[in-house]
Amino acid sequence: MMKNIRQSAILELIANHPIETQGQLIEALANVGIISTQATVSRDIRELHIYKELTPDGTYRYAASPKKQKQNHSARLQAIFRECVTSCVCAQNIIVIKTLPGLAQAACSAIDSMEIDSLAGTLGGDDTAFLCMYTSEKAKEFSEEIKSML
Repeated sequence: MMKNIRQSAILELIANHPIETQGQLIEALANVGIISTQATVSRDIRELHIYKELTPDGTYRYAASPKKQKQNHSARLQAIFRECVTSCVCAQNIIVIKTLPGLAQAACSAIDSMEIDSLAGTLGGDDTAFLCMYTSEKAKEFSEEIKSML
């Protein structure tokens, strides 16, 4: 299931950084603790339907197909949670998720991509993620859903 974590990290990286080449992508993955080969990244790019888009300054960067991102949210979230989440607690409208080292941002990225209406935002550190929900009730519901995936 490391594949799902790596692919989630790839989607987060290309969304937040102007990555132009597979070499830059491999380096960016290594910076977040995910070691990968060119062949693996190439396969991930194909599977995720990542393409190169022209930027306003005339360079190219990787971009994800919005259609592909929407298709796999639930499966990706469950895979990431099974592989990296170690615990989850709810404190009023805040959910605190503990992960294996280096994977909190991948968990946040997966959650953010789900576009949950009751979620105000996420914040991922190294091994801890904070989810701010609009209400305590929604936080409790989502916390229970997360716990059921573990």
